[in-house]
Amino acid sequence: MSRIQQAFGRLAGEGRKALIPFITAGDPDAALTVPLMHALVDAGADVIELGVPFSDPMADGPTIQRASERALAKGMTLRKVLALVVEFRNTNSSTPVVLMGYANPIEAMGLEKFAAAAQQAGVDGVLVVDYPPEEAEKFGATMRAYGMDPIFLIAPTSSAERIARTAAIASGYVYYVSLAGVTGSGALNVDAVAERVPAIREKTGLPVGVGFGIRDAASAARIARVADAVVVGSRIIEEIEKSSVGGDATQICANVRALVADIRRGVDEVKS
Repeated sequence: MSRIQQAFGRLAGEGRKALIPFITAGDPDAALTVPLMHALVDAGADVIELGVPFSDPMADGPTIQRASERALAKGMTLRKVLALVVEFRNTNSSTPVVLMGYANPIEAMGLEKFAAAAQQAGVDGVLVVDYPPEEAEKFGATMRAYGMDPIFLIAPTSSAERIARTAAIASGYVYYVSLAGVTGSGALNVDAVAERVPAIREKTGLPVGVGFGIRDAASAARIARVADAVVVGSRIIEEIEKSSVGGDATQICANVRALVADIRRGVDEVKS
């Protein structure tokens, strides 16, 4: 059983929902990534999504695009992201880490080499935005062969057939994108999410995480009522970006910890 599966099993036993925060590796610099990861855990993160910066992040809005640009400008690479996971694992052996990114860096390294390196680093799951389920059987099988969970996005426009195909190769959890657009855009429509999540659950027994558009404790609580996990990214990146102006590493981590702790309180208003 993977660390992700263990985390969701523990939460189910406690009657709680998962909080999955996202940060971009290397933003604002590599030295701050691991301290930020620990700050997320201190604030109540159950799983960490660690973004692998990419030059053309098609699913990401301006906020996360800027984070990728800052990280790339300072030399962040896929191998360096894995090194950061190794550093995190030196003092945290329990919190699941999911890499979230795009196919190009993995293809450049080679899928098998990437899987072996990610497993050795302590990665628990991998979400590749532009691996469609119709073309991802090898990716899914390779991840599972190395003991990691392949995680996939489900969109508001996904058909029942496509949801079923995604569910057949996914493990760990599935990530439902709450709106048709990029990260950080649009208004969160909880009623629309509530209508779609049952259709996803008909096709899979995996936990359903919901992201895009969650910005505070109130919106996190509304999503936690209908989903198994709440995913928050752009709002955290905004806080890092704002705190980096005149703030030192200690202040940046403190501000992020406070934000995520508040979102955690919203999630914990809801019992499963």
